[in-house]
Amino acid sequence: MFSSIPPVTRWLLIANVGVFLLGMLGGENQLIYAFALWPLQGPFRPWQILSYSFLHGSYMHLFFNMFGVYMFGSEIERHLGARRFVEVYLTSVVIAAATQLIVTSYVFPSPYPTLGASGGVFGILLAFGLLFPQRRIMLLIPPIPMKAWVFVTLYGLLELGLGFSGAQSGVAHFAHLGGMLGGFLALKNLRRRPFS
Repeated sequence: MFSSIPPVTRWLLIANVGVFLLGMLGGENQLIYAFALWPLQGPFRPWQILSYSFLHGSYMHLFFNMFGVYMFGSEIERHLGARRFVEVYLTSVVIAAATQLIVTSYVFPSPYPTLGASGGVFGILLAFGLLFPQRRIMLLIPPIPMKAWVFVTLYGLLELGLGFSGAQSGVAHFAHLGGMLGGFLALKNLRRRPFS
């Protein structure tokens, strides 16, 4: 089964799980200090706009992000090809980071770092909704089937509402929205270029 996963998606799964296991061996605090995405007023370093996406705070955080990478990333990579999938994923991660930096540094100041692959996951989720709008997605909880475009739209609106309400602290809702924006912009850019 693992060999059937496209190569970039497989690499993302291995890298994220590997970094999580490395942190469990005793280096979690050092990894978070050096590689999580800190606000601009904190110990921010430029590489953190990518490195934060390989860190996760718990098993469940890792599981749900990797489930999203597997479910949506595999399909997007098969459809677009490895190089274009990397463009969509990394653009989503970087724009999610930029959005989160603006929010945590200026709009809703926070001293805490951001970590997790969610920005990339939300970017490929948005890409999935645009590329396969009529595809049926089954929610986990509650188990309700809906079209991909409906699911992505509702999820985006939910993230926007939760971000401004502050009802779910500790979740980077604006990074999720930034990831969706990144996925949209990456796809728009790819559509202007012929496949090679």
